[in-house]
Amino acid sequence: MSAGRVLRFALVALAWRARDGVAQQVHHLPATPATVACGYYSAAAPPVLRISSGDIVEVETLLTSTPDRLEAAGVAPGDVQQSLRDIVSQVTDHGPGGHILTGPIYVEGAQPGDALEVRILDARLALRYAYNGCRGFLPENCTDPQMRIIGLDGKRMIGLFGPGIEIPLHPFFGSMGVAPPPEAGRVSSNPPGRHAGNLDNKDLIAGTTLYIPVFAPGALFEIGDGHAAQGDGEVDQTAIETSLTGRVQLVVRKDLHLTWPRAETRTVFMTMGTDSNLTTATRIAVQEMIDFLAATRGLTKLEAYRLTSVAADVHVTELVDGAVGVHVTIPKALFQRVPGR
Repeated sequence: MSAGRVLRFALVALAWRARDGVAQQVHHLPATPATVACGYYSAAAPPVLRISSGDIVEVETLLTSTPDRLEAAGVAPGDVQQSLRDIVSQVTDHGPGGHILTGPIYVEGAQPGDALEVRILDARLALRYAYNGCRGFLPENCTDPQMRIIGLDGKRMIGLFGPGIEIPLHPFFGSMGVAPPPEAGRVSSNPPGRHAGNLDNKDLIAGTTLYIPVFAPGALFEIGDGHAAQGDGEVDQTAIETSLTGRVQLVVRKDLHLTWPRAETRTVFMTMGTDSNLTTATRIAVQEMIDFLAATRGLTKLEAYRLTSVAADVHVTELVDGAVGVHVTIPKALFQRVPGR
């Protein structure tokens, strides 16, 4: 780690310490055969790391592919991460989903009924390349089923899609979630749900915060499915898929009781809904915004509904993960003016 990176890391940790008034420990969690869950979230999964509420985890995550597929698409063997080779060759407990998720992380004090606050401090590219597959919402357009390799320019933060087409990169973790209720058993990493999971929400970049209802002791947080960039909808089933490293701070919220995940960025409050039916997912996300405004802004449900209609935006998060996702955003700036000024 460079001296500059050490200094930046220390300053961020100190800033959070000052904000919360408590000391945090910093943990490093690499992606190895012993520290990943391949394709599932489960309350029965043994934790690979135990931390205190407020601790920071520097985590490594891997793209959702295999060395053979990457090499067949044109990646040089020397550019395939050894950690990916080790996990693919050594981990035999797979599924039912396909993602390589780092974790689970047990957060001391987290109990069902609490919320886990996930502060996304950093998300960084770990590779000079990414891939995009093809299936998703309109698979009849996939005339070439082979994945497409996309070069990443980490200095300019650009994805080199093709001649004259450069995509701005905004790295984020496509999957961040907790264990579902124990009675749900092992659930696939593919569809998102109340436990969050594969949200594929492009707005959850560094500097944002995700809030997830807790269903099992310790929360059992997992993270992965790195994306360098993505459009709302993720219509061909993949984003610019790559490996990421990052830092998250995990805080147990005893004062926050949620039914569905919520989030906030620097500029908006966000509610979410998922379901196999797009209309149902939309109803959930809109009602969650109404409930949020009524609970936090002193509005009646009627006035919260009106405000959602005139000032909030409804987004299709993704259309391709089995359960589709919708999120609703409302600007924070609406609430920052002092009455009478």
